[in-house]
Amino acid sequence: MMPKLQVSFPAQIVIVIVLLMGAMVLTHAGAPANAVPPFSHIFLIVLENREANTIIDSPEAPYLATLASRYAVADRYYGVTHPSLPNYLALTAGDTFGITTNCTDCPIDAPNLVDQLEEHGKSWKAYLEGFPGNCFTGAWADGYAKKHNPFMYYTSITKSSERCTRQVPLSQLQHDLVEDSAPDFVWITPNMCHSMHDCLTREGDEWLRVIVPQIRASRAWANQGVLFIVWDEGTTGAGCCGQLGGGRVALFAISPLSKPGYRSMTPSSHYSLIRTIEDAWALGHLHHAADSTTSVLADLFIGTPR
Repeated sequence: MMPKLQVSFPAQIVIVIVLLMGAMVLTHAGAPANAVPPFSHIFLIVLENREANTIIDSPEAPYLATLASRYAVADRYYGVTHPSLPNYLALTAGDTFGITTNCTDCPIDAPNLVDQLEEHGKSWKAYLEGFPGNCFTGAWADGYAKKHNPFMYYTSITKSSERCTRQVPLSQLQHDLVEDSAPDFVWITPNMCHSMHDCLTREGDEWLRVIVPQIRASRAWANQGVLFIVWDEGTTGAGCCGQLGGGRVALFAISPLSKPGYRSMTPSSHYSLIRTIEDAWALGHLHHAADSTTSVLADLFIGTPR
């Protein structure tokens, strides 16, 4: 009969082993390092109709190139369909609701991001360039297009005067930033030129060169806020995870918490972006944001303890 082999370890080694095992358990369970940070404020700028390869590192977008080198970019991000409107609905409600056109008289009675924000005590406002204010219901006005303002489609917003007035002209944004009165969630729609819809990429890039520093200079952004810049759709039918979609578009995550110069290879879409926003503030998940195949863009950030 062979004698039992007894091995003893110094106490310091035992402690290290226990700590490493604990770290592995935390990581497997969804460690805080892999969670979306609980941002103080979330800004979202939606631009128009560019494939990612015409934006990222493009000589036509030098300012965006500097942002990509300093912050994080989702490199495998896709629109969900064509044309514009259903992509805007996907970003604000996690679904297209069967809409396949840029209709302007197609009200939607469904839960949306505004419902979630208000239910969880989060303030919001949509800043729309060229928007006349006063709950304007028209299709067009001074570079403004209703199809690029999803909030005017949800009946829970259009039938509420208080909610409706939270859609304001873009000119109000700088005042709110300077006065430190920006809401928790800030949606920004440029006009048809600055969004790159009707004008050159370089013109949109120059517009961003003006507005992004205003956001980055605000306390709302500097206090662990985030600015997402995304395009609604590209020019192809490429989609996430082998499915047809709205083309491969760019998503920039600009935050003090972004990984500098990072390129995420996580397959993602507009459903991923709304899910990421929902996870940051524990809002729950709407429609396709809850799908098991919808990724979360947590890897764009360094993470912060909750």
